[in-house]
Amino acid sequence: MKQHDKQINPMPAVWSQLKALHLGGMGEFLTQRNKEAVEGQISYLEFLSMLLEDELLRRQHNRFSLRLKQSGFRGDKTLERFDFSFNPKINQALIKDLAQGQFMAEHAPILIIGPCGTGKSHLAQALGFCMVQRGMDVLFSSQSKITQDLEAARATGSYNKVLKQLIQVKLLIIDDFALKPLKPQEEEDLHDIIAARYEERSTIMTSNLDFSEWTDAFQNKMLAAATLDRLRHNAYEILLDGKSYRSLKKSTQSTEEGDENGEAI
Repeated sequence: MKQHDKQINPMPAVWSQLKALHLGGMGEFLTQRNKEAVEGQISYLEFLSMLLEDELLRRQHNRFSLRLKQSGFRGDKTLERFDFSFNPKINQALIKDLAQGQFMAEHAPILIIGPCGTGKSHLAQALGFCMVQRGMDVLFSSQSKITQDLEAARATGSYNKVLKQLIQVKLLIIDDFALKPLKPQEEEDLHDIIAARYEERSTIMTSNLDFSEWTDAFQNKMLAAATLDRLRHNAYEILLDGKSYRSLKKSTQSTEEGDENGEAI
């Protein structure tokens, strides 16, 4: 009787076998695909092809989720959510072209410059998100956090491991470069990262400072020249200007609150 039941209902056994083989994507849609195969009189080969496609899609989704989690992105910063109308002078064609990922094949840097609140971090993360969608590993971090992480790594004996991660990740995004002057050890760390990634990996860097002021962040001017020369070589430069979007949003919110209270703003 048990043998007869197994023959007429092999689904539980097949599902268990798929699970044991770590083919969860196939198992998840097994019942649905089996029904489609029966109703549509699909061949064995077509049935297998559908299950394999389910498995591939599940694995792609899992890899995407892991890359997104490891990226360090802050919030939902995508190109679709970037307000291009706020800065009408921005080169939308260039940004949309960069989103296709050719700069990664060129191992070219992207330098995003502009005052506080003009969308530098958002734009950098949005481009990074596009690369995650294309199956690439991305790491987003501020310059201050990178230097803090390396300093902590020295104390725990894991400096080489942390430095290797910063050097080898496909796309490194360094946010808020030179908010304050670099200390001698921080200068050397940044130089080592940029020099090792030069013409090997792409780097995106954002800064409030104009390019002409970047050397001011370094105490060692020779080290500054060596670092920035590599960083600017073959780089795509995006300049943002205008008032702070955060200030505008706050002002708009205050206006709306004033309207609700019947006050003139």
